Amino acid sequence: MSASLPVFPWDTLDEARALANAHPDGIVDLSVGTPVDPVAPLIREALAAASAAPGYPTTAGTPQLRRSAIDALSRRFGVTGLAEAGVLPVIGTKELISWLPTLLGLGAADLVVVPELAYPTYDVGARLAGTEVLHADSVSQLGSQSPALVYVNSPSNPTGRVLAADQLRAVVEWARERGALVASDECYLGLGWDAAPLSILHPSVCDGDHTGLLALHSLSKSSSLAGYRAGFVAGDPLVVGELLAVRKHAGMMVPTPVQAAMVAALDDDGHERKQRDCYQRRRTALLPAFRSAGFTVDHSEAGLYLWVTRGEPCRDTVAWLAQRGILVAPGEFYGPGGTHHVRVALTATDERIAAAVARL
Repeated sequence: MSASLPVFPWDTLDEARALANAHPDGIVDLSVGTPVDPVAPLIREALAAASAAPGYPTTAGTPQLRRSAIDALSRRFGVTGLAEAGVLPVIGTKELISWLPTLLGLGAADLVVVPELAYPTYDVGARLAGTEVLHADSVSQLGSQSPALVYVNSPSNPTGRVLAADQLRAVVEWARERGALVASDECYLGLGWDAAPLSILHPSVCDGDHTGLLALHSLSKSSSLAGYRAGFVAGDPLVVGELLAVRKHAGMMVPTPVQAAMVAALDDDGHERKQRDCYQRRRTALLPAFRSAGFTVDHSEAGLYLWVTRGEPCRDTVAWLAQRGILVAPGEFYGPGGTHHVRVALTATDERIAAAVARL
């Protein structure tokens, strides 16, 4: 099975990383979207308070966690009509994306659609299940295809592109006509800068009908909980029920203390706004610095990254920045359309961001 998987992309950055590390003032690592800010005390306290939990956790998650997820989606993103049976905690959304086609029972006879520029794990999950994969950004590109699963990612990783309500509606309507499931990766939904991202579950997109729709949410970015592996999927109760049944057999359970920490994070909007402000401050510093250094910034209206180009092969840009002690991700990681771009993460401390700005 491993022979059919690509090389892990970030393993190919060793040379550039070594060059950036050699900078006299140290590396500024903007290559991976891993949080660097402290976990809010209220979340850590909730984790500690639930740490005396010798028994197995429930795969479905506690009723309190499911309720907190529903309430947070309503307050933060205007999602309505979500049932408790339509919410399921997962061990980070990367885990869910990696195994979603397999959990759904898809195989060689099935087609999975992923965006043309996309998080590599969509493709990896399809390969693990042995399905066919088609890269497309709009339903007009799909023609008479009848996929089993269609991935949507808005705001996009890596580009920061936001899909408007009519674009999302078109995907939903097209998929429903063909009996396809839509999985919307919404990990960056709360990070809208020059645009207002919408959930696939928002009434303006689906008219309150969640049939055939899944929204994937992570607390890694919004609450700096990447180390907790805290995420959840929400949407169609029947599909979520199918995922729950398989995950019970597979032992895919979010630890009890992490579930308690998720409740604290979902119930408190203050820390989430504070984290958002941190990323906005870093974006405000980095974006003009890249432009002043001769880069063109494309899309990047939302999310955790800048999508930038110097009009040259992306590995040349990676090397140019590494010479200045700045490490970024080459756009080719995300598909052929990224060969002249690099992805710049906003996930570095204010001090390291300031260092990058000075070097640019």
